[in-house]
Amino acid sequence: MADPIVTTAWLADHLGAPDVRIVDASWYFPQEERDARAEFELAHVPGAVFFDIDEISDETSSLPHMLPSPVKFASRVRRLGLGDGAKIVVYDQLGLRSAARVWWTFRVMGHEDVAVLDGGLPKWIAEGRPIEDGPAAPRDRHFTARYSNDLVRDLNQVKRALDGGTAQLVDARPAARFAGEAPEPREGLRGGHMPGAANVPSSALLAPDGTLKTPEQLTDLFEKAGVDLKKPIITTCGSGITAAMLSLALARVGRDRVPVYDGSWAEWGAREDTAIVTG
Repeated sequence: MADPIVTTAWLADHLGAPDVRIVDASWYFPQEERDARAEFELAHVPGAVFFDIDEISDETSSLPHMLPSPVKFASRVRRLGLGDGAKIVVYDQLGLRSAARVWWTFRVMGHEDVAVLDGGLPKWIAEGRPIEDGPAAPRDRHFTARYSNDLVRDLNQVKRALDGGTAQLVDARPAARFAGEAPEPREGLRGGHMPGAANVPSSALLAPDGTLKTPEQLTDLFEKAGVDLKKPIITTCGSGITAAMLSLALARVGRDRVPVYDGSWAEWGAREDTAIVTG
């Protein structure tokens, strides 16, 4: 299995390559009061296009940024110039948070040749590499979506997995939210976690320089959290964004196709028929 990460040096060597496409997948919580698209137009990796996680989603769902239909996804990424046969490199403006979500989304839609830029835009800029501004002007490219059910889990599948003990749930939320000691950022959600879930906060996946930790460090991290890397795993978080960071990290340690619970705590914590543990 290929490493799901590419370095800034690799991308610098492949800027302008005809088979490489670059995607800025930046996304912010509403309370952060930052405009990812506006920031993209101020500074981005040359040739990048902006992937709007909230817009390229299921507009019929009441839950935030749920996966879009394959038809909608293909339509949107075609307009972004992201087509069949391209190697797609995804980054974000924080280093690594939402890029993993778009990496996972492309894989769900059948495009396997996709990787995340280690350290993202902060590392790229810190190294003095080129940037450009202004809106992107891509040319349409054909994209064939082939939905991969094995990479996604819904509410009922997660319930069955917990009831039957057929998969481990690993939660990427901060420890205080996982324990129910800190409030959720979205109103109307109960605090706590799913019974039996393990907690590996997404921030713990990163080295001090904002890059993803080594496979050895990640293996140790998951094992210390009580995760058996030989058994089935489902990742979850607040709304399906940082859960994909866990799936990316697990891919780096050899667990290539770990599914994400798309609804995550935004769905589980809002219901009255879901079991919750605190502490």
